[in-house]
Amino acid sequence: MAVSQRWGSQGSVACATPDNAQLVAAHLAGDARAFQEMVGRYRARLLNFVNRMIGDRERAEDLVQEAFMRAYRHLHRFDPTKKFSTWIYTIASNLAKNELRNRSRSPLVYYQALRPLGEDDQRPLEFEDSSSRPDDMFHNRYLREMVDATVATLSPHHREVFVLRELEGRSYEEIAELTRCNLGTVKSRLNRARHAFGERIAPYLD
Repeated sequence: MAVSQRWGSQGSVACATPDNAQLVAAHLAGDARAFQEMVGRYRARLLNFVNRMIGDRERAEDLVQEAFMRAYRHLHRFDPTKKFSTWIYTIASNLAKNELRNRSRSPLVYYQALRPLGEDDQRPLEFEDSSSRPDDMFHNRYLREMVDATVATLSPHHREVFVLRELEGRSYEEIAELTRCNLGTVKSRLNRARHAFGERIAPYLD
């Protein structure tokens, strides 16, 4: 059955893609497919976000799975006047911050998370274009590794706003809502993050 037919309201013809509020309502009404639809929408983006926060893709996959499990258990408490995307990002962000705090107690684990990437790295490379020449693809891979490695050296608060704004293109308002900070704090953290990032990545670009 088509998605539009599954989540059409009151017998009317719905748009081809249901919005998050419709999916939440469908899930709470007992449609198990609705939550899977939300997982499909946000899993890849959350995985990239958490991976950039903690610098470990395998661990990021575990944390994203945990984020969705928590969302599933507590979806009945979700405020439908809010954005589901902000809610799920907040859950994932908090898990990533906890991971970083735990690592700070174990320098060896933290060092391993920042080690140079090996040939077996499986992270998707958004910079790459399948039509690029081999030398372009190598250059793009190098840039991505340098960006991710440099982002990983930022403090958790600076890293969070930098990833959300510079790598995901989120608005200041969305970042403020997600981080529960006012706009002034968001802009201040972002300015400091940009400055630190620029200083730290400069040697790689010479």
